Amino acid sequence: MRVESYGTLAEAARAMGPDAVFMAGGTLVMRDVNAGTAASRIVRSADPALREIRASGDGFSLGAGVTMAQILAHRDLAFLAPVARAVGGPQVRNMATIGGNIFAHHPYGDFAVALLALGSRVVQAGQGGARSLDDVLRERGRSGGSSAIIAAIEAPRPRDPRAFGFLKVSRIKPKGVSVMSLAAHLPLEGGRIRGARVAFGAMGPAPLRSAAVERVLEGQRLDATTIARAAQLAGDGLDPPTDALASAWYRREVAGAHLKRLLEKMERG
Repeated sequence: MRVESYGTLAEAARAMGPDAVFMAGGTLVMRDVNAGTAASRIVRSADPALREIRASGDGFSLGAGVTMAQILAHRDLAFLAPVARAVGGPQVRNMATIGGNIFAHHPYGDFAVALLALGSRVVQAGQGGARSLDDVLRERGRSGGSSAIIAAIEAPRPRDPRAFGFLKVSRIKPKGVSVMSLAAHLPLEGGRIRGARVAFGAMGPAPLRSAAVERVLEGQRLDATTIARAAQLAGDGLDPPTDALASAWYRREVAGAHLKRLLEKMERG
């Protein structure tokens, strides 16, 4: 095994290949190293842009190497603090990065669910423009991964923090891995939902949105009737796995109940 360190992301991107893995925080890569299953080359970069957080009035940009602990310490990202706090314990949060979380397979990757609900876009090193996180996760679900290095994640900031909600479902509190995770961004205009986005983790090969739930919520008031209709369709179009934590049948059965919990919490504000 060889570890290669580069001063810039551009250099690291050129060094990537099918025999290499990029290491950001190392919470997952080092596990594979210890198990003897890691790639033959580990590529890393000390580029300071990886740790940058830029927040503006209507959005924010996170370097892919920003850690969960950095999110918790940044006052302009307080609405994301419950999501970051749900990732492991203090030691893990000091290492786990935003970019790494996007490629973390279930039962990890809860932060990616929140980023998906926000409508995030991904900037990849050495490639022009930003791509929809929906597309990046869809490709990850089909191919199992990518050799591209994520440089940053860009997302709009909710105009009202109460329009964003997150729920992690786990059997062990407070640091257990997730049976499933849910996130929703439900902006309101004139008291009605406009641009609904609802995302699930552990309900497919990668985090994904629920088109059925979004259709039910769009243009409606967030009230008991709308929430009940959305909960009934929570499992539509999703393909949950069976694993050591739960069966596919169980996940489908409880998805509506957990979505109802999340939406009722958002309704209360």
